[in-house]
Amino acid sequence: MKSAEKIKLGVSIGDLNGIGSEIALKTFEDPRMLDFCTPVIFASAKTISFLNKRFKFDIKFQGVEDASQAIEGKVNVVNVWKETVPINFGEEDKVAGEYSFKSLEAATKALKEDHIDVLVTAPINKHNIQSENFNFPGHTDYLAKELEGDSLMFMITPEAAGLKVGLLTDHVAVKDVAAAITPELIEKKINIIYKTLQQDFRVQQPKIAVLGINPHSGDNGVIGKEDEEVLKPTLENIRNNGKMVFGPYSADSFFGSGNYKNFDAVVAAYHDQGLIPFKTLSFGNGVNFTAGLKKVRTSPDHGTAYEIAGKNKADHHSFKEAVFKAIDIYRNRMEYMELTKDVLKKQGKKI
Repeated sequence: MKSAEKIKLGVSIGDLNGIGSEIALKTFEDPRMLDFCTPVIFASAKTISFLNKRFKFDIKFQGVEDASQAIEGKVNVVNVWKETVPINFGEEDKVAGEYSFKSLEAATKALKEDHIDVLVTAPINKHNIQSENFNFPGHTDYLAKELEGDSLMFMITPEAAGLKVGLLTDHVAVKDVAAAITPELIEKKINIIYKTLQQDFRVQQPKIAVLGINPHSGDNGVIGKEDEEVLKPTLENIRNNGKMVFGPYSADSFFGSGNYKNFDAVVAAYHDQGLIPFKTLSFGNGVNFTAGLKKVRTSPDHGTAYEIAGKNKADHHSFKEAVFKAIDIYRNRMEYMELTKDVLKKQGKKI
């Protein structure tokens, strides 16, 4: 566990034409943030200098060639590129997509090589980043491939006992959702959530709610048969194996009734079923955490917001919460691993 040294927190800069760079720099403009971590921004000193002046920030940053050279007590900028990059705030263009990938690629490599401890990703544009090297619907799938894990989009609020929403399917077209939800997928996703609640959020015996696939959870097969034939028997099987998993619950009343407060996490069948209520209840403070990976990655709960980009109007609180959550999760995970090692030693098992 990091004790003497502060956690090295990598930042991929996102789409330069959006608000990602603004919210990242607003976060680290506060010198008190350096008490919690050593920030490492993957961009270039030239780009950050331009943004510093554009937004009238007064950030004293340190340019480095490699994340391993990051200096504690400084905002570090890794020179991923050296050329001048045209920044056209509010516009979607291919150049911005190319540089958002360059930043993400370099940050992910540093994370894999342990030159940074955690990664916070600023928003990308899922369209203009597409290329031969990035053919994914978003960060989550790219990181799952690069970091060799079973990823899961897990939306969380800052409060320790706050709302946590995981997804069975994330960036999947609505017409394909029902076919994508299989017993194997349900078990895999719930196992990821169960483990992340234990190791990353200190919940010893997780209690998980699962929302129905169809309206009213199918009304006993009247509105679709997926809940009766796929979801219910799978959840029963998971319960028989000792996990406290309940449902399916009708999604339309679950959040409005406050029922979500009775559980450590909620599992939604598809993207909008989970994210509409989540963002309604927590927009601007929520955090997207990629569970299921060996490394810690978080991001703010919003996109590039081209409509306000470059105007110094962006609210940075979600990004700031993503920074704090990445630090908290990393420390919780390291502590969990140490405790697990101690238990195995006492049991005489090999680590």
